[in-house]
Amino acid sequence: MAISASAVSKPLFPACPSSTCSASHRSAAAGAVALRPVKARHSSLLSSSSSLSPSPLSNAAAGGEKSLLAPPSIHRRRGLTVVKAARGKFERKKPHVNIGTIGHVDHGKTTLTAALTMALASVGGSAPKKYDEIDAAPEERARGITINTATVEYETANRHYAHVDCPGHADYVKNMITGAAQMDGAILVVSGADGPMPQTKEHILLAKQVGVPNVVVFLNKEDQVDDLELLDLVELEVRDLLTSYEFPGDDVPVVAGSALEALQALIENPAIKRGENKWVDKIFALMDAVDNYIPIPQRQTELPFLLAVEDVFSITGRGTVATGRVERGKVKVGDTVDLVGLRETRNTTVTGVEMFQKILDEALAGDNVGILLRGIQKVDIQRGMVLAKPGSITPHTKFEAIVYVLKKEEGGRHSPFFAGYRPQFYMRTTDVTGKVTKIMDDKNEESKMVMPGDRIKMVVELIMPIACEQGMRFAIREGGKTVGAGVIQSIIE
Repeated sequence: MAISASAVSKPLFPACPSSTCSASHRSAAAGAVALRPVKARHSSLLSSSSSLSPSPLSNAAAGGEKSLLAPPSIHRRRGLTVVKAARGKFERKKPHVNIGTIGHVDHGKTTLTAALTMALASVGGSAPKKYDEIDAAPEERARGITINTATVEYETANRHYAHVDCPGHADYVKNMITGAAQMDGAILVVSGADGPMPQTKEHILLAKQVGVPNVVVFLNKEDQVDDLELLDLVELEVRDLLTSYEFPGDDVPVVAGSALEALQALIENPAIKRGENKWVDKIFALMDAVDNYIPIPQRQTELPFLLAVEDVFSITGRGTVATGRVERGKVKVGDTVDLVGLRETRNTTVTGVEMFQKILDEALAGDNVGILLRGIQKVDIQRGMVLAKPGSITPHTKFEAIVYVLKKEEGGRHSPFFAGYRPQFYMRTTDVTGKVTKIMDDKNEESKMVMPGDRIKMVVELIMPIACEQGMRFAIREGGKTVGAGVIQSIIE
C-alpha cells in the first residue's frame, strides 16, 4: 500500500521544528588538528552510573498542519508544537549513524552540539542550530540545564548522523536511560578544567550497561586551563575511568578544545572554513575522530522487526502515530505488526512511515521513525510498548537476571537490600515497579542480603507485563538515583 501524494501535503506526523538540522563537510586531508596521543596509563579510578535518551518527536499541534519526525520531546510541556509538512522522500545516500553527547551537567554538551551543527553547516551550506534552539524549553534555559533530549541531524563527507543531546543533571537520568539504548556511539564531554565528575562516571556506566559500543572523548573548556599538564592529567583520568568500565581507554580518541570559543567564532562568522580558526578546527577534528573511530553499525535488518515506542499522538481522520528507534529488522507500509507489553497484545497494520519529516519506503534497524497505525486509538498505545513482527516477542512479568549493585561512591545505595525489595526497573523506553523475590550468589546459592558493590543474580517479578527477552539490559532506580544495572539471563513467565 503506497502513501498517496496527499500524504506529503497533509503529512502523517508532527515535528519539532527546532530539533533537526542537516549539514555536510569534507574531511580535510591537511591541516586537521591531531588527536591527543595516548599517554601512559596511571592510577585506576572508581566506577559509577547513568545514561540517555532521544525521543523521535513531539506532540501534535491542535488544529495546525501536521507532519513528522524530527526527534525530541523537548516541546512536550508547552502543550503545542509548530508543525510542518513533510518535505519529500528521505534519500539514503550515506550510511546512517546515531550518536549523542553524554557527560556531567554544565560540562558543555549542548554548547558542543550547537558548535558541531554550525561548523558542519559552514562547509555544507545546511541550516545550523543555535544553543537555544537545542536547549529549547524555557524551564531548561532558566536553570542552565537540559531536561529532555533534543535530536539534530547533520552530515559529514561520509555519513549521515542523528545526534542526541542528552541531559546531564542527576534528576533526569530516567530520560538518559532510554536514549543510550538508541546510540551507536557517544561523545563523552568532560571539562578539562574540572575533570571527571560523579555524573561523568554514572553516564559511562549506564552507557556500558545499555550497550553503547564506542566512545570518543572531547575535553572541553581547554581555554580555561592555564597548565597543559593539568589537561594531560585529566586525559589520563578519563582514560583510566573508561578502562575501569571495560571501554578500551588506551585507544579511545581524545580531542581537546573549547565548544564555547568555537561557537562564538561561528556565530561571528558562519562561513569559517577548516584552517581559519583553531577552536573551530578542533570541532572538525572531533568529527574526524567520530567518523574514523565509531564504526558504521551492522544493523540487524535480517532479524524480526522491533521498535520500542517512545512517544504517541493521534491525527484526526488519519490514525495514531507511534515514534521510536527501530531496534532490529525493517518495516514498510502494509506490514502487520503486534503491539506488545503493558496490556493485552493486539495486531495492527502500518499505513505510513516517516523519518526527519521525510516519507520512507522502508524503515531499517537504527532509524528514528514515526509509524502511522491503522485502527489504533491513542488510548490503546503508550510509551514502553513495542511494535514487533507478529509472534516474535511476548510480554513477561518474571525473569532471572545478573545485576551489578552500585557502591555508595558510585552514587548507589548506602545500605544493603533484601529479598522483597521493590525498586523501579527501566527497560527500553519504560519504567515499571518490580519485586526482587529471590537473591543468589555466583554459585546459585540463595543469599539473604545484597551489599552495594555486589554482582549477583536475582529473580524479579514485575507488576505489569513488559516485552522482554534474554540478553535485554535494564537499570534499577530508587529514590531518584540509579542503584544497579543488569541483564536478563532467562525468562521465567
